[in-house]
Amino acid sequence: YLGVMPAYSAADDALTTKLVTFYEHLKDSSVPSHQATVLLFDPSNGTLKAVLDGSVITAKRTAAVSAIATKLLMPPFAEVLCILGAGVQAYSHYDIFTELFTFKEVRIWNRTKEKAVKFASSVGGPVRVCSSAQEAVAGADVIVTVTMATSPILFGAWVKPGAHINAVGASRPDWRELDDELMKNSVLFVDSRDAARTESGDVILSGAEIFAELGEVLKGTKPALPEKTTVFKSLGMAVEDTVAAKFVYDAWSAGN
Repeated sequence: YLGVMPAYSAADDALTTKLVTFYEHLKDSSVPSHQATVLLFDPSNGTLKAVLDGSVITAKRTAAVSAIATKLLMPPFAEVLCILGAGVQAYSHYDIFTELFTFKEVRIWNRTKEKAVKFASSVGGPVRVCSSAQEAVAGADVIVTVTMATSPILFGAWVKPGAHINAVGASRPDWRELDDELMKNSVLFVDSRDAARTESGDVILSGAEIFAELGEVLKGTKPALPEKTTVFKSLGMAVEDTVAAKFVYDAWSAGN
């Protein structure tokens, strides 16, 4: 797939388009599944101001939004973090989650165990490599799914009541990471209702009801409900790339 994600933020005085290629590699590849470039324009006259590495921006802004959702929705005294998947998003989520939160245990599972072992040996803290997704999920307080799965790899029967799940993979209307039981028995939060209803197989195929957008919780118009089992379905929004790109550009400009 080739995705084109334009956005304009008046508040940030920024106009961008992200171009992202998305290739499902049938064999494990050194090339990431997602590759992206962000073009930053001057919104007053349309001049191209910068070309930025969109892969770094995508990885960091996606993890940052998951972290915001987790801060709002995770159970109090969360101790165990579980990451399903060991690609680029697993690394960016691990980095920000261990920076912002204090977990006593971090677990990882990946379809290819060698990638999970490599992940565990290359990050800054102790990570337990699990032989199955069920083993990794059992008793976890916060779960992050960042896989290339096209059918469910996380099942409601495994999930501890009151846990919070960040569902980041399965960005197509016919792809799944979470099963019907988990989708229907959790309180569902999304970044965008419109996007979730047209792009997320987890939402579309389960028929799960969307409780709120994350922005509504941040604005105080919808409650967070951290005492419930919660799912944040993340698809990403172009404006997140816009704000991140402008932040990087302004920091670079200040240094020059």
